[in-house]
Amino acid sequence: GDMAWSENSMKESFYYSNMSPQQPSFNRGIWKKLEEQVRGWANEYHSVYVVTGPILDSHLISIGINNVSVPNYFYKVILTAQGSFVNGIGFILPNATSTLPLQHYAVTIDSVEKMTHINFFPKLDDDIEKKIEHHYNLNDWNWNTTSKKQTQPIIDLEDDDEDTYPSNNQSQSTQCTGTTKKGTRCHKMTNNKNGKCYLH
Repeated sequence: GDMAWSENSMKESFYYSNMSPQQPSFNRGIWKKLEEQVRGWANEYHSVYVVTGPILDSHLISIGINNVSVPNYFYKVILTAQGSFVNGIGFILPNATSTLPLQHYAVTIDSVEKMTHINFFPKLDDDIEKKIEHHYNLNDWNWNTTSKKQTQPIIDLEDDDEDTYPSNNQSQSTQCTGTTKKGTRCHKMTNNKNGKCYLH
């Protein structure tokens, strides 16, 4: 869903280098809720920086002929800036089924840095970095956003070399006329002249 802004980014999201094994109930459950929440924040706050990935260590089980490590935990860190107001929050989620609310998994960005050994926002002013990475406040974030609204791909399928993106004079996007594998109408939006999104 995060990569739906261009056909090329969507293709690249399926590279094995961009994948990490997740339990199906985790991927379709609490992790999906977090992804949708972050997309909701992106729509509400207009701009967010998101870093996400697995938490790796030397004691993980592996699968497949290439011995791909299966993480026990995944993380996200989010930074938003609106004018002079900068805010951040982190999440650490076990790779397992959960019925708990997302707020249960919220942590400081410092906590995520300690587990991942990654310095996420090193170019921030030291005072701002210290403030947003040492603390978080659940009340600073809107937990009622719905993220069904996504950045929609605007792609001209007749031109293989370039994607076209919205400008002020482009027409409104419409629902794709394509059909899903389940036989229902595609829910993606498109500005393509043929009425179909990049998947169709």
